[in-house]
Amino acid sequence: MNEYKPVAGSVSPNRKRRKIIGTSVYFVFLISTLVGIVSLGVLIFDVLDKGIPWLNWQFLTDYPSRKPEEAGLYSALIGTIWLMFMTALLTVPIGVGAAIYLEEYAPRNFFTKVIEINVSNLAGVPSIVYGLLGMSLFVYYLGSSEQFLGRTLLAGALTLALLVLPIVIMASREAIRAVPDSYRQGAYAMGADKWQVIKGVVLPSALPGILTGTILAMSRAIGEAAPVIAISALVYMTFIPAHPMERFTVLPIQIYNWVARPQEEFRGLAAAGIIVLLAILLTMNAIAVVLRNKYQTRSEE
Repeated sequence: MNEYKPVAGSVSPNRKRRKIIGTSVYFVFLISTLVGIVSLGVLIFDVLDKGIPWLNWQFLTDYPSRKPEEAGLYSALIGTIWLMFMTALLTVPIGVGAAIYLEEYAPRNFFTKVIEINVSNLAGVPSIVYGLLGMSLFVYYLGSSEQFLGRTLLAGALTLALLVLPIVIMASREAIRAVPDSYRQGAYAMGADKWQVIKGVVLPSALPGILTGTILAMSRAIGEAAPVIAISALVYMTFIPAHPMERFTVLPIQIYNWVARPQEEFRGLAAAGIIVLLAILLTMNAIAVVLRNKYQTRSEE
């Protein structure tokens, strides 16, 4: 049987060219990554340098003021906590329920495919569009200037719920889809019905992914300024909301207000506000990692 012998010089030029192209592409991507990391590092260093001198307990517990030395973000901080709590309260049950329906109950037909495509597309819609939609649906009655909910916490929470709902649905679907089908078949073999399988087998196994996706969706919502500006209209708050039907402000709006002021001191206040917002975001992401590891370990035992 004759063995194949490559002709000398027929392969090496292609191999050298591929190696050169591969190395070049590798360095291009590496340089792009380094540029992004360095730029981010410079921005964070600049924010820390300007904001840390203004970061103290008074800054966290005082209300906004026209005097920089007396200004704080207490109303924005409490408004952010209120808004995130209400957004999660509205989003999680609907998002997880929709994911369960699409993965476990919905038939595989044209209607289901249309829903899936629209959910994926809605996740990429610019946030300002949701702000204008929320203003039309929740702040005012459709096509009129008559107020419906007004510029209240509930209107803001409903708007942000629309914004992050597609993310929660997609993350929950991926988590449910990742549960091995053998788990379901084993539960069916034990005599469980469909809801018992979902409640006792699928959801506990998918819980780490659902929690992670939900908290990451809330992390996106907490940093959104455009839709909240459309709802709250940059209100100057010297009180904290006591119930969902009161007006509110949040950290991104307060930071925006400080940056827009001409005095240089307000730049430092804005940087301090960014540090607080980053701390909340990092805390939420850390909670997501801890919960994911905790429940993932429990589900594997």
